[in-house]
Amino acid sequence: MYTEISFPALGITLNPSTGFSVFGIEIRWYGVIIAFGLLLAVIYAMRRCKQFGFTQDDLIDGLLVTLPIAIIGARIYYCAFNWSVFADNPISVLYIHQGGIAIYGSIIGAVIGILIIAKWKKINIFSILDLTSLGFLIGQFVGRWGNFMNREAFGEETASFLRMGLLNPETGIVTYYHPTFLYESLWNFAGFLMLNAYYKRRKFDGEVALLYTAWYGLGRAFIEGLRTDSLYIGATGIRVSQVLAAVSCVLAVALLVWLRFLRKKPLPELFVNRAATQKSTDLENR
Repeated sequence: MYTEISFPALGITLNPSTGFSVFGIEIRWYGVIIAFGLLLAVIYAMRRCKQFGFTQDDLIDGLLVTLPIAIIGARIYYCAFNWSVFADNPISVLYIHQGGIAIYGSIIGAVIGILIIAKWKKINIFSILDLTSLGFLIGQFVGRWGNFMNREAFGEETASFLRMGLLNPETGIVTYYHPTFLYESLWNFAGFLMLNAYYKRRKFDGEVALLYTAWYGLGRAFIEGLRTDSLYIGATGIRVSQVLAAVSCVLAVALLVWLRFLRKKPLPELFVNRAATQKSTDLENR
């Protein structure tokens, strides 16, 4: 529907394509950007995994298990809270190539996959979640630019400084909206920078994951309230992702406060340190 995208405050006007063809097969930029974000997250995790107590082989095995579950979770979440679109033709739930995924569904699916891989490889799940959370932030701040290419995930009309103009070619009218995809991308990028600087000082396994949950939940709760394409709980008018974001943020902060300041028992040693000690002991016993 829309063509040109403009940011008056920045003096930028663009008209990016939504995709391209290779041997007659249409490739969407949305998918390319999502894949690129995933690739960056994997590269980052490969460089950091030893600092969390596991190997690159563990990481690859985990990716093979977790990725398909995350994709399924993203699709189920979207379809479950947008069921009216699929009710007349339920088989269309499988037509994921036509679009329709949700980030919170992928996160839930990824956590399920991590539970499986942690039990299989006998790795501390909270240590895996710490590293995975950093990867989530990379994928999320890059992936939101797929929404930009699709001219979607924007907010309500606004006259704010950082507004985004969308040109309707049929009417020739430019309407200005909150660029919520940009808000979230920048929020996730800031979160990544902070947690990447902090993770070596973490006090317990799972701390980085809780900080991610609190940070992302706080930003998403506010940004979701500006969006015009939210998924709702039935006909209640309640934005499901906004509620989930707010609740997860509050719970994460409560757990952080309890574990850091109120817990009387000493916190367990970091998994990476325990793994190093065990490896040293095994070498001595050979």
